Amino acid sequence: MSEKHIFESGTAIVEVSPLKVTIKHKKGTYHSRKEKDIQIKSITGIQMKEPGTILAGHMQIIFSGSGESKGRSNFDAAKDENTVMFRKKDYPEFQRCKQLIEDYRDVAVQSETTTIQPLSIADELKKFAELRDAGIITDDEFNAKKQQLLG
Repeated sequence: MSEKHIFESGTAIVEVSPLKVTIKHKKGTYHSRKEKDIQIKSITGIQMKEPGTILAGHMQIIFSGSGESKGRSNFDAAKDENTVMFRKKDYPEFQRCKQLIEDYRDVAVQSETTTIQPLSIADELKKFAELRDAGIITDDEFNAKKQQLLG
């Protein structure tokens, strides 16, 4: 699972793997932090702005705890460390980058939800029987829980 895809713009390099996205801002950008890792499973969204005739486009990665750029201009977006600016010729590559990140995120979220499986009634009864046998709960508490589980 060490597969890594690299996307490059004039201002940054974006490395995408199944576990994380790394944004490496190039010299001459507004960012004090030149490199940032974002865990795939924490990404909640990606905003894209297509480049125009004159202005660059951008891709902004949104995740829990990030400060989403609220400004309306490209200058505001360029200052956001979670945003990568790109030229018109790079737009198809960054559309592919966005899709890849979303695909990896979907897999991460799906595997997280499938690994968390509820206990069956038999498993629950066994757990409470062990608590009773260890003296942590009484026979009455065990029987009350048994009645609750069996309906």
